Parts: sequence; structure tokens; C-alpha cells
Amino acid sequence: MRRFSTLLALSAALSLSLTATASAQQAARFKTTTLNAGLYLIKAEVASNEAEREQGLMFREKMGPNEGMVFLFGAPAGVCMWMKNTLIPLSVAFLDDKGKIINIEEMKEQTTDSHCATKPATYALEMNKGWFRQKNIKPGMTIEGLPH
Repeated sequence: MRRFSTLLALSAALSLSLTATASAQQAARFKTTTLNAGLYLIKAEVASNEAEREQGLMFREKMGPNEGMVFLFGAPAGVCMWMKNTLIPLSVAFLDDKGKIINIEEMKEQTTDSHCATKPATYALEMNKGWFRQKNIKPGMTIEGLPH
């Protein structure tokens, strides 16, 4: 009888552990803000602290056509992005402290390739892959409404 209760307890602990792991891998949602890119409004989730920036868009299976995520770095810095555990292909625009686009990179899903700002950046804005190109938004243009 003791062996059975020990197995039952181990089974329950394993089940709880697997449930916690699955929950940790679900796509976290963050507060949102509205950004303006020329004629286009963007509903952007805001990743403003280290834990949120690390999570980013991991485990998301889709994103709406004018939805994205803006990453706040607090001060201009050499920043890079990668796509570990990110299931959808993305484009990232690196922005200076005034919201001016420094450069835009295309990122392939589920890779650890680094995509870096060519100059110190204060923000990064991730959108569905090709979004910037489709909207004719290029380096030198400004994204307005960025949080501080």
C-alpha cells in the first residue's frame, strides 16, 4: 500500500510539473499602446522590463495584421534580437530615442540568429514579417506615440 501511495504522489507531482511547464510556455500578453507609423495605427504590446523583453513574442501562433510588440531599452544601446521559441516570422525596426527608424531586419522563426541595430537604439518594434515593406515604411521615417 505504501508503494502505491508513493507512486500516486510521484504521478501527481509530475503532472503538476508538466502543467506548470506548459503554462510557462503559453504566450504571455502585455499592456498595449497605440503607435502611429505614417497613415497606419499599430496596436503594440509593450515589453518594458528585462523579463518582458526576454519573453517577447515567444510561443505566439499568430498576430493580427496591425499588431506588434515594442521593446523599450531605456537608453540608446547596441541591441540585437533573435527568434528563439518564436513561432511566427517577424520584421524588426530598430528606433532611436525620437522614434526614427535606424534599420529594419527580417527574422526567420525559431532561430537564434542575431539581428542587430546598426547604431545605438532605444526601441525595437516587431511586426509580422514584411509589414514595413508592405506599408513602404523605411529607415529614416518616424514611429510616433512610443512609451517612455
